Amino acid sequence: MRLSEMREGETAKIVGIGGEPRLRRRLLEMGLTKGSDVYIEKYAPLKDPIELIVKDFHVSLRVKEAAEIQVVRESREGPYAEKTA
Repeated sequence: MRLSEMREGETAKIVGIGGEPRLRRRLLEMGLTKGSDVYIEKYAPLKDPIELIVKDFHVSLRVKEAAEIQVVRESREGPYAEKTA
């Protein structure tokens, strides 16, 4: 599934990053690498951008950018759930 399809409070593992080379490189530099856990902290009021926690860093992405990231849903109570409660 795509990262942009996840809901607030869910955790996923990144399994692939697509998109054009420039976007892909930017995402990798932000720590969005294959095998990383991602916690969906919240969506902005108009559902764009998305705020994520990756490797203990807060990252904001446009929904269009998040749609290029392939993930596998892990749970609604991920490793970052306690930190944001």
